[in-house]
Amino acid sequence: MLENIRISFQGIFGHKMRSLLTMLGIIIGIAAIIAIVSTIKGTNEQIKENLIGTGDNTLKITTRQNGYEVSPGEGADMTGVPVYDASILEKLKELDSVTDACMYHQKMTYQGVYCRDSELQGVQMIGTDPKYLAINGYRIIRGRGLVEEDQTQYRNVMILDRETAYCLFEGEDAVNQTIEVQGVPFTVIGVMDKEDDGFEPVVTSLSDYQTYYESENRSVMVIPDSVWPVVSTFDEPYQFIVKAKDTETMSTAAREAEDLLNAGIKSRSSSQMGTGEEVEGLENGQVKYKSEDTLEKAKELQKLANSTKSQLIWIAGISLLVGGIGVMNIMLVSVTERTREIGLKKALGARRKVILGQFLTEASVLTSLGGIIGVGAGIGLAYFIGKLAEVPVAVSGWSIVISVAFSMVIGILFGLIPSIKASRLDPIEALRYE
Repeated sequence: MLENIRISFQGIFGHKMRSLLTMLGIIIGIAAIIAIVSTIKGTNEQIKENLIGTGDNTLKITTRQNGYEVSPGEGADMTGVPVYDASILEKLKELDSVTDACMYHQKMTYQGVYCRDSELQGVQMIGTDPKYLAINGYRIIRGRGLVEEDQTQYRNVMILDRETAYCLFEGEDAVNQTIEVQGVPFTVIGVMDKEDDGFEPVVTSLSDYQTYYESENRSVMVIPDSVWPVVSTFDEPYQFIVKAKDTETMSTAAREAEDLLNAGIKSRSSSQMGTGEEVEGLENGQVKYKSEDTLEKAKELQKLANSTKSQLIWIAGISLLVGGIGVMNIMLVSVTERTREIGLKKALGARRKVILGQFLTEASVLTSLGGIIGVGAGIGLAYFIGKLAEVPVAVSGWSIVISVAFSMVIGILFGLIPSIKASRLDPIEALRYE
């Protein structure tokens, strides 16, 4: 075997240009596969980091019906859903997988919000406690955040997101400006921002705000929970945000928090009967607390990415097929060129399996060398694409091993016919060959 490998390298380096051109299809195919796998794997890791816990291990638990998030203002039947008080937060924080929690009201408001005599549409109003911003990863970039006194003293104060503040006041400092909500003036005390890798349109005026933010429901206004009755005149269930200990415990945290919150919901039938007795289990279609399934979102996007990866790998595999055909062609040429050598070896007693092994080894070494070069080229190509397209790259060790092994298999498969042809040559006819 070692002797066959030595002879193979002699043949490869004896015809450098021919060998390089023969390996080119293998190199391109392997490089394409390595680059595809590395960029898709890096993208999947980014999906996991961005979606699972939005990077800070938090998840929302909201009232949902038939899988869709609902609120009282949307006509959902909230029968049996309790209006929890702050004591529920302590119970949530006692869960083993939860480190912190907050509760909030949220409502999309389409009328009654005015800024400088202009009515704003599609404003997302949030009534909450001072913890909300920190748990959700917001930071105050101007002014201050909510404090406990804002809650206890029923202050009409408000925090805006950065884009909304800039648009509504057209570059002026938003702090201490006034926004009217249902006829009640609220003073802007702060401007918040959150890291977001998504697309953000360029907005510089109230007109831009109306074009982009009102149509997309992007605007966020945060007020103290104690003054929420200004926005909603009736009691409605809270929504919750819980923070898990780490990414691995998020599913457990979601399940435990859901069970705790849903334990207080009475079945719709028992509530309608007026018995006050809780019937075991909630009915289908009844509103209940459910976490947003970020893990499933990540899985769906990763599944889509992996599907795309499979298709691209099959396309790249075509170049491997072309490379294999090139190997077969050059090996047939090699058999023809070395016909007298084969005849001499057979005349001296070399068996068919020896000739077969020699040419199979030469084909395998040729494609394996091409595979190794392709791996290096693929890694370089992956990082080049990653930098050019600004996507993460994660080089997969198993893809490197499989690629090199696959290139060797290509050599064996496509080198088999020329090797069999060489082993079956008649020694007398071979020695007569000119």
